[in-house]
Amino acid sequence: MNLILFGPPGAGKGTQAEFISKNFQMPHISTGDMLRSAIKNGTDFGLKAKSMMERGELVSDDIVLGIVEERLKQNDCTNGFILDGFPRTIAQADALSTILDKLDQKLDYVLALDVSDDVIVKRLSGRRTCPACGKGYHILYESPVNEGLCNVCNTPLVQRDDDTEETVINRLKVYKEQTEPLVEYYRINKILNVVSGHGTISDIQQRINTILVNRS
Repeated sequence: MNLILFGPPGAGKGTQAEFISKNFQMPHISTGDMLRSAIKNGTDFGLKAKSMMERGELVSDDIVLGIVEERLKQNDCTNGFILDGFPRTIAQADALSTILDKLDQKLDYVLALDVSDDVIVKRLSGRRTCPACGKGYHILYESPVNEGLCNVCNTPLVQRDDDTEETVINRLKVYKEQTEPLVEYYRINKILNVVSGHGTISDIQQRINTILVNRS
C-alpha cells in the first residue's frame, strides 16, 4: 500500500504518518528524512543537495526528485510507503507519477488532512519551546505549571519565529497557492480521501484507520 499524506502546516501530518507507519508496517518518509539520509550516505544527489544548502539555497526540484527516486528504490519500500511533505506542487506530483511508473508502482491512497485556518493559527501560534532543554508546550492545550516557564528546568519559554501568528498566516497562504491544488489533482485521479483533522489525535487516527482498513 503506497500513500501520500498532506495537509496545511500544523494539521498533524507527522503524528498521523507515524501512526500509519506503525499500524501498517511501512516506512514513513518525509522530505527532511530523505534529504538527511541522502546527505549522510553521500549519494550524488545528496552531495548536490548539501552543496546547495551550504550556500543557503533551496534544494531544487530535480535534486529532490532524484532523492525521492533513490529512497523509493530501497528494500523497505517494496511493500508500501507513506510520503509526508511530498509532493508539494502539481509539477512535483506529475514527476512523482513518472518515478512510480519507472518503478512499476502506483499510489493507492492520498489522504488530505482538512483543518480550518483559525484552528491552524491557534495550534501553531500557541506553541512555546524551552530553549534550554527543548521541551515543547502549548498555551492552550499543554501549558506549563508556571506561566512562561519550563516545567523541567524553569527556563523562560520562547516562541519560534515561524510560529508567530503573522508567519503562520503567510505559511497558510503559500500552502493554499502551491499545495492545496493537489486536492483537485488527486480527486480527478480518484484516489483522494479528505480526512477531517479536527478533534483529538485518536479521533483522527480512527478516521484514517477506517479508510485504510475498509479499502485495503
